[in-house]
Amino acid sequence: MSARTKARKRAVDAVFAADLRKISPLTLLDEVAGLTADRQNQDEIFGYARQIVNGVIENHDEIDDMLDTYSQGWAIDRMPNLDRAILRCAVWEILHNDDVPDAVAINEAVELAKSFGGIDGHKYVNGVLNGLAPKLR
Repeated sequence: MSARTKARKRAVDAVFAADLRKISPLTLLDEVAGLTADRQNQDEIFGYARQIVNGVIENHDEIDDMLDTYSQGWAIDRMPNLDRAILRCAVWEILHNDDVPDAVAINEAVELAKSFGGIDGHKYVNGVLNGLAPKLR
């Protein structure tokens, strides 16, 4: 698994848990970073995870507006928590990280949803992002 894939997972974990606990995802990310500091490649992994989390925080309203618009009848507060966290991180990558091709951001989000989401979560994530991405570029 690449460092960027691990970073995306860490970012989604932080956004997901922070949403449930109503605290800052950066606080959670920093706690985990402290616990794993003795492992290899952690600076690279947590560096990109912080970039994603900061982007989600700074662009929260814009990201949620996009999700509300393109989620096909699902209000942002009705989405499953994990799918919402995955989508927020992926939408930030699509909108604000020109170094990551849209197809890569979508594929990574779908793989996270397959690994951690519900039975059809990956289909939902794929549908929302594939509907949203072409309209943003």
